[in-house]
Formats: sequence, C-alpha cells, structure tokens
Amino acid sequence: MNKYDIPHVITFEYTKIVGIENIEFGKNIIIDDFVFIYAKKRIKLGNNVHIASFTSISGGEEFIMEDFTALSSGVRIFTGTDDFKAWGFGNSTIDEKYRNIKRAPIHIGKFGIIGANSVILPGVAIGEGATVGAGSVITKNLEPWGIYISNRKVGERDKERVLKNYNNYLLETNSDLNNNDSEATI
Repeated sequence: MNKYDIPHVITFEYTKIVGIENIEFGKNIIIDDFVFIYAKKRIKLGNNVHIASFTSISGGEEFIMEDFTALSSGVRIFTGTDDFKAWGFGNSTIDEKYRNIKRAPIHIGKFGIIGANSVILPGVAIGEGATVGAGSVITKNLEPWGIYISNRKVGERDKERVLKNYNNYLLETNSDLNNNDSEATI
C-alpha cells in the first residue's frame, strides 16, 4: 500500500502526514504505519531514509534528514517546545504570547541513526554518522561518527568501514542500473 502516492516513497494505511506540501522527499523512503508528521515549515527527507512506526515529527520548525538515515520506532523529533522554566505557562490551547516557546531547526547528518524511543529537542544537529542509543534525550549537538547515550559520547563508529561499505553499495547499485539500461536497449 502507498497511502499518499508519493513517488519513490512507501507509506501505509495508518501513516499520517499533515502539511505534505512542505515536505521535500528523496528516493527510496519508507514511512511506517503509525508515524505522525506535522510539517508547518520545510521538512527534507533525503534518499534511503526510514522512519519507523510510532515516530512523530512536530514543532513548527525546519527538519532535515540526510541520506541513509533512520529514526527507530517511537522516536520523537520536537522542532518546537514550551519552556516552562521562565515565564511561560499553558499549552497549545493558550495564545502564544503567554507561552515561552522555543523553536529551532533539527538536522540529522548522513548515515545518522536514532535509537528507539529517543527524543531530540529543538536546535540540535546530529553529525554525519552519529548514532544515538535507545531511550536517549538529545539536547545538544552531537559530533560526527560518535556513538551516544543521551548527550554522552560512549564510543566511535567505524567511519572507514561504513564508508567502504557505502562505496560497495554505490558500485553495486550503479552496476545494476547500468545492466538494466543495457537490457532495455536490446
């Protein structure tokens, strides 16, 4: 099934997208059932992106996922949130002049993976190749190729092997494309 009939994107019966006109879709994207995306501003999803079930993207600011990125099940992307620490009070039923709302873009770099049930708060940039462990709350930028549990770096990804694997993928997929093109001309 492809509920929204977006070229090169697979969606399902219970996928919910509001503001689809504000979303730029790459190719080879899967957006699972029970995903909620509310795009008040620009959202860009690169190529080979997976957004797993029970994930939500909201908040009213820009969000970018580069190529080969994934949001595991239950991830929450908040590009906007109320800050109750200072003078703000209320919720979405109250006029914004009484709320202390923080909105800022979120960017996930190429090869970034966000573990299940993690939360990313406004203004965060996840560096290329960075991975986030399940159940993390991310409140600050993460350096490229790190492995993180919340904001704490616990290791390094094997950048060299990931990029070697990526090059093999490109060689194989380009070879498949070239073979398909030559067969079509016979």
